[in-house]
Amino acid sequence: MSSPLDLNLKHLHALAAVYHHGGISAAAPHVNLSQPALTQAIARLEKQLDAPLFDRQPGGMSPTEAADLLVPRIERALDYITHGVRVARRAQRLPAMPAVERRVTLGQLRALAAVDTAGSFTLAASRAGVSQPAIYRAVHELSEVIETPLTVRRGKTVQPTPAATRMLRLVRLALSELGAGIDELASLRSQQGGRVSLGVMPLARAILLPQVLARFARAYPGATVNVIEGPYAELLGDLREGSLDLLIGAMRDRLPVRDIAQEGLFDDDPVIVARSGHPLAATKGFGFARLLDYPWVIAATGAPVRARWEHMFRQHGHEPPRLRIECGSVLITRGLLLEDDWLTLMSRDQFVFERRAGLLCEVGRAGDDLRRRIGLTTRADWHPTRLQQAFVETFRQVCAERNEVTDDAWPFRFPAT
Repeated sequence: MSSPLDLNLKHLHALAAVYHHGGISAAAPHVNLSQPALTQAIARLEKQLDAPLFDRQPGGMSPTEAADLLVPRIERALDYITHGVRVARRAQRLPAMPAVERRVTLGQLRALAAVDTAGSFTLAASRAGVSQPAIYRAVHELSEVIETPLTVRRGKTVQPTPAATRMLRLVRLALSELGAGIDELASLRSQQGGRVSLGVMPLARAILLPQVLARFARAYPGATVNVIEGPYAELLGDLREGSLDLLIGAMRDRLPVRDIAQEGLFDDDPVIVARSGHPLAATKGFGFARLLDYPWVIAATGAPVRARWEHMFRQHGHEPPRLRIECGSVLITRGLLLEDDWLTLMSRDQFVFERRAGLLCEVGRAGDDLRRRIGLTTRADWHPTRLQQAFVETFRQVCAERNEVTDDAWPFRFPAT
């Protein structure tokens, strides 16, 4: 099976033309290729992809299931590349040039993306396993084709120009679409093959996601799931560029960009957590003001939990106490709680193991206003593979089952106001 980066863009254009026009002779004028050249292009693609794309018949060429899966991906990838080239030229105040993207190669696009990631031609070449002159030449040729400067040297690093930065997101989305198309073909051989890439935020990690992964792995033993943890802003950038398929975790009240979509699946109830021997753990019906008597550890300003924590105090008529420790790591926070009389806000899933072991406990609810909607974030124009769609359905099923569990399964007391 070929890599998406090994494919020839002209051959992909040719495949789409034959697919829509129903044969070599009808498609040839639309791709500016002779019939023998077009025949060779399709044959080479079939060899690279290790899949028949057409059934040859006297009355024409009938697309196979492989072609039905692949061609829509190819067309979206070509649209991304076309749009990327036009965006880059527009940034230089250059007019649109008809079909200029047809002279671009995947090798050139791959080289630009590699230099952007590595920050130098030398490192990009080393990672790609090619020579430094080859990487430099590919980027230079791409710059000449679209008549736009793409890199600039700053000190010891090579950075993309503003035009290249705008273009790169669309380039990576194109490569992601081609990769998804190849995954679809692989799934035809093994009904359980393919891959899913997830970006995961803290609230999904402790219980929910392991349940989803275990169930999905049992149903699709040949599938590969790549789980990436990180800050929301970083994961969102990877999602928008296509290196992640979806994000799982707390949803944002306001979408930071327009090209993403959120699907809420259940509500998370943050609770006030302390060590089991904490003075408040043995106090029934304590007043809210008692929460000011103990140190808190909460994530830094900007984190959703920080805003909710501050809101909790203000809605009870108190200014939030000064934080001696700001920490967004659940692991470190749990360890700190075990050392002294610290308090924090957590999802119940985030300390379930410590609760079962009798180490941490819930001393009160944070209040209905602090509930967070947990769900999926995807690109608005995302077209999941069948395997990716199966993962989403598994996630929805686990969340639906979770919603059937009532609060009675979690012992807690309400702090008096």
